[in-house]
Amino acid sequence: MKLSAVDLSPVPDDGTGADAYANTVETAQQAERLGYSRFWVAEHHGTADINAGTTPEVLLGHLAAETDSIRLGSGAVLLNHYSPFKVAEVFGALDALAPGRIDAGLGRANGSPAADRALQTDRHAQNPDEDHAEKITAVVNHLFDDYPDDHDYSDLEIPCSGESVPVPWVLGSGPSSAAIAGKLGLRYCFAAFIRPQLATQAFEEYRDQFQRTELGGSVDEPRGMIAVDAICAETDEEAARRRAVSEVFYRRLGRGVLEAIPSVEEAVAELGGVPEPTPATLDSDEWPQTISGDPDTLAGLLAQLADRVGVDEVMIKHVVGDHDHALRSHELLAEGVGLEPR
Repeated sequence: MKLSAVDLSPVPDDGTGADAYANTVETAQQAERLGYSRFWVAEHHGTADINAGTTPEVLLGHLAAETDSIRLGSGAVLLNHYSPFKVAEVFGALDALAPGRIDAGLGRANGSPAADRALQTDRHAQNPDEDHAEKITAVVNHLFDDYPDDHDYSDLEIPCSGESVPVPWVLGSGPSSAAIAGKLGLRYCFAAFIRPQLATQAFEEYRDQFQRTELGGSVDEPRGMIAVDAICAETDEEAARRRAVSEVFYRRLGRGVLEAIPSVEEAVAELGGVPEPTPATLDSDEWPQTISGDPDTLAGLLAQLADRVGVDEVMIKHVVGDHDHALRSHELLAEGVGLEPR
């Protein structure tokens, strides 16, 4: 099984965006040493006091200079905020900085009404799915210089390495994004930490709709990945204790409350105790929003979930207030899965 990571650049307690970015760089460098396949960074708006990951295009340029071989990408760049040509220019430039290492993870999401207004985002597209599919197609056509000669954009060029093209991925958390990825014949990554109950349905839709197309970046057969919220520690019990942070975070989010990531002690107190360890074997219809375990337990859990949707790569996302805990989790999980260090 391949293992990758996505990072939201969480702001440390009493820290700043500069601290968050420094931690992201350290995490990317560690992931590269440990043998992770790719390292993506996220885009969230209006919550920079909690997650500093607002501009993946900027952060990826810096990560390109601070790493040597790991694939880098966006998880995701939010197309509903931008013009496809500008997004293609950004990723073309990134490819020129890190040839053969760039993933263009393309998604969509709305934030708060204030953030959307500040970003000049129109929430009222007549057909959001159709609009999103058109934007993805446009980005890919720009990246692959694939507009027909009589098209208005045929003479537009983007910077690039000349030896590679950023690999397009469609990202989402439901069947509609899966259908778009399938119809376009592109790679698909499902965010199981958002709506895990839809994971199986989304991949079924992806495969049902999949067709090889003439679009640049189209693959011959379905290629997928799941992003899972997971925390690893030396024992199942300690991992469950650290998972309390995620449990509290998602519980608050369900109430519409977005606050700074709590410490383990604060999270355990808010839950009224340490969560039970995640069972080593999940029921066929069971997919927790966040899972935990020692290296062997967690590797087994990830293998179960990956097999359930028919993929061979899992991207790890976690909610961890302590940066050292986050690094240790990635290290232990790499051991459990058996990654080959670089």
